[in-house]
Amino acid sequence: MNKEELAMLGFEIVAYAGDARSSLLKALQDVRLGNFDSYEALLADADENLKLAHNAQTKALSEEASGTNLEIGFIFIHGQDHLMTTILLRELVQDFISLYQEKYGN
Repeated sequence: MNKEELAMLGFEIVAYAGDARSSLLKALQDVRLGNFDSYEALLADADENLKLAHNAQTKALSEEASGTNLEIGFIFIHGQDHLMTTILLRELVQDFISLYQEKYGN
């Protein structure tokens, strides 16, 4: 895998993580307002996008694990940043949903 291919994986990770982040923030916004109708679908969408981002990340991990020396650039690192922060956001949003369910008696 060359640097350009690795950069494309980075862009892929950013795109999937960004879509997941949008779904998570929408779910949080909805439950904050007491709307619990759509959060499960939004969480499922976020989880699917996180899975796709993780699959893209795994391609690079597999390459390196097989002995390939990867020339990692800033774009791939940026993708890793997005993925890690979105995974953390997923966990926090789940906690906030639980708190709002308690608040609204759902």
